[in-house]
Amino acid sequence: MQKNYIKNIDFATALTLAELVTYQPGQVVSKTLAQNPAVSLTLFAFDQGEEISSHESNGDAMVIALDGEGEITIGSEKHLLKAGQTIVMPAKTPHAVYASQPFKMFLAVVFPD
Repeated sequence: MQKNYIKNIDFATALTLAELVTYQPGQVVSKTLAQNPAVSLTLFAFDQGEEISSHESNGDAMVIALDGEGEITIGSEKHLLKAGQTIVMPAKTPHAVYASQPFKMFLAVVFPD
């Protein structure tokens, strides 16, 4: 049997990423698609007003907005990210996510060797 490195998603099927994670009132919902020492792939759905507070990562993190809009803070600079847009949060730089309205995103983090 072949080992799958990506989980929680159908294989060989055309999918819409935004439909794979569901909004829940008053919550941040996440679905991990891959996690290993080199990479992390996660889908998120933020209800309006929810957030992930400021933190740092050892890897570069790329956010792709899938639905709604969210406020991405990198260092002290705020960026409004709308569906279809992307932004990279550099490693070892404080960053945060706030959902000014319901917001879905795909997060890919690439860690150093």
